[in-house]
Amino acid sequence: MDKVYIGKIVSTHGIKGEIKIISNFEYKDKVFQKGKKLLIDDKNYQIRTYRHHKNYDMVTLDNYDDINDILFLMKKQVYINKDELSLLDTEILDEDLLKYKVKTNYNYEGVVEEIFFASSTNKIIRVNVNNKSILVPFNSPMVKQISKQENTIYLELLEGMI
Repeated sequence: MDKVYIGKIVSTHGIKGEIKIISNFEYKDKVFQKGKKLLIDDKNYQIRTYRHHKNYDMVTLDNYDDINDILFLMKKQVYINKDELSLLDTEILDEDLLKYKVKTNYNYEGVVEEIFFASSTNKIIRVNVNNKSILVPFNSPMVKQISKQENTIYLELLEGMI
């Protein structure tokens, strides 16, 4: 079973068993839904309610109605079973991108080394092409195509980048 990291439980909220999860997961809309199962310490917990509050994802879990019932979950990491995500063909997890090959318009090949956020909305991929490490904004026109079938990212690099 492949599991995907969603975030971390940081605290409780109120006395009715609501927990705060801090998460920067890209596909929250597919995870935080009533009835979806979260994996915490390799045990499944079903979401009863969800709401977004400030920077937190607020969740209550089935069969946990009191703050004292959920204290054992504090500071735990939260995952979801990858099979439950049901991503579209155009949606790719960052951890899967790390396995992708890179092909450029200069016939160079390489690999994705790292993915990080320069800001809350600007994702950057570090690519090793022709034994040089370059940074490419993920949402830029340089990223021409991403093929899930071939596990390949096609880049159109500017002259002088390599």
